[in-house]
Parts: sequence; C-alpha cells; structure tokens
Amino acid sequence: MARQKGAIKYHGTIGDIRHFKIKGKKGYFAGLKGGPTANQIKNAPEFARTRENMSEFGGSAKAAKALRTIVGPALSRFADSSLTGRLTSIMKGINLDDQQGARGRRAIAISKNKERLKGLNFNKKLSLNSVFNVPVDITETVMGDPAFRIQSFLADDYVGSPSLATHFKLVGVIGVLSDFEYDPNTKTYEPKNPELNESSEIVYSDYLPVTGEVPLTEISFSIELPHNPAVTTVFCLGIEFYHQFKQDYLHVSGSSCMRIIDVQ
Repeated sequence: MARQKGAIKYHGTIGDIRHFKIKGKKGYFAGLKGGPTANQIKNAPEFARTRENMSEFGGSAKAAKALRTIVGPALSRFADSSLTGRLTSIMKGINLDDQQGARGRRAIAISKNKERLKGLNFNKKLSLNSVFNVPVDITETVMGDPAFRIQSFLADDYVGSPSLATHFKLVGVIGVLSDFEYDPNTKTYEPKNPELNESSEIVYSDYLPVTGEVPLTEISFSIELPHNPAVTTVFCLGIEFYHQFKQDYLHVSGSSCMRIIDVQ
C-alpha cells in the first residue's frame, strides 16, 4: 500500500491506483484496484486461511460488541474512536489462546482470560485514575445486591476536575459477558449462554461537589449475578463532570472517562 506525500507524489507502486483515507491516520493512501472477487474468497481453496481468519475475527468483533452493549447508549460519552479496535484485539488474543479448537473455530473463552479486560480505560487518552483516584470496594448491600462502596474523601485531593466543572457524577456499570463459540449451523460465533450475555445495569450517583469533603458514597445495583463458570461479570466505574447553572446541571463535554475496575 502506498502513502500519498503531496498533491501528486506517492511512495510505492503507481499503476491502476486508487487513493483513500484510513480512519485514525493522517494523509491519503494509495493502492491498486482489483484483487480477488468475493466468490473466490468464499470458495477457492487458496483462500481457506483467509476464511478461517475472517471467521475468528468476526467472532472477536461480536464478543467486543457485547461488552460495548453492556454500557449502552452512555458509551459514546466515555469511549474514544479506538475502543472498538482495542476490544476486538483483546478478544482476538483470547481466541488465539485456544490450543484445542480447529483454526477458524477456536473458542473465545473470556471466562478463562478475564484478567485481560481488567484495567481497560474506555478512552486511552483520559484514564480514570488520572481524574478520579479514590479506592473503590466492590461489596454487597444488606440485601445481598452488588455495590461499589467509596469511602469519604476530599474532592480537592482526589478529583481532577476541568475548570468549568462544579459537580461530578459517578457512574457504575455491572454487566455479564458470555464465552463465545463457533456454531456450525449458523457458521458464525454465538454466545455460549445467550440468556445471560449482555445483561447489565447502570447506576448514577447524586451530583457531588468538586471541592470539599465528599461523604461515603455507595452505588448499588439490583441485578442478580449468575453463578456460571462460562460467564464473566464486568465492573466498570466512570465519572462525568457538570457545571451548575441556577437549578440546572450542564454536562461538561469531553471530560467523561470510564474504566473496567474488576472482572469476576
């Protein structure tokens, strides 16, 4: 693939070329038109390895999408443009760890590799620890429901708020991810436990001041967590900043971040 250096200058081969942009990269790129047809890729024996790679990549992308679905519509506030690719790469790494399955059908056993997800920041340019660095305990309420418990702290010391912010909200997410396996009937990857996969709950704290002492805060969830060895429970914590104007709280854009703080 050639890279266009200027108005008419290229690095690489010039022939029957096309030039194009790649999301996330600067400048234009050039490449030859043509290549194998869709039918060749789908059926020709010389593309067997390509089909295997496509199958497993599709499964990894589906597993990554399941994790994004857990956070729901609020994800757009916390994620950068690279999150999909980073999650898919993690899932593909888990897929490659399967030493028993046939190529193109290797399992995506998240439950056996759950530590790979721990500590992932949804925005790689804005980590949660750089903005909110208070220890969080994952515990249970008196009713046995899961909860995030945060001891009282001085916001001035532990919250890196943007200049416009007067308040912040903590956002807790608990979700369930199933392992994925290849289904020869559908010829795609499917969740091993579809009834549990992507189940989640999102809870917000009250508006909390960015200065002074913040009292003990508990974010609790009324969700029944499954006791199933083939699923993974994901615990995410995020923060959003707001500017109080009279009785309204206006969201400070570009300041939200979220992190996977634990997996079980």
